[in-house]
Amino acid sequence: MSTDRIPLDDAAAPVFAEPWEAQAFALVVALHDRGLFDWSEWAEALGAQTRRTGQAANYAAWLSTLESLLAARGVAPPDLLAERRAAFARAAVATPHGEPILLANDPLSAPLPE
Repeated sequence: MSTDRIPLDDAAAPVFAEPWEAQAFALVVALHDRGLFDWSEWAEALGAQTRRTGQAANYAAWLSTLESLLAARGVAPPDLLAERRAAFARAAVATPHGEPILLANDPLSAPLPE
């Protein structure tokens, strides 16, 4: 799979509706390239995720599948992933409309050391 270009649909439009989708795509490719899984493992995991949840194979399913693989391989435990999702949700609420959502905007986040 080439990562030199952003994937395009038949109308030559980017296939990503939101920036996070492109980030999820890039993260999956990067973790594959680092040997966390091969493409057949990824396809099986994504298929299992969509069958289990009835979710379409969209980027939300990609993210859920990636979280499952990270937890299964001991890279990121489920409780850490759950906390990161909660922190992002809090940061989203605290971020002014139109601004990028940053985890630093989470009102419960610890201040960065100086």
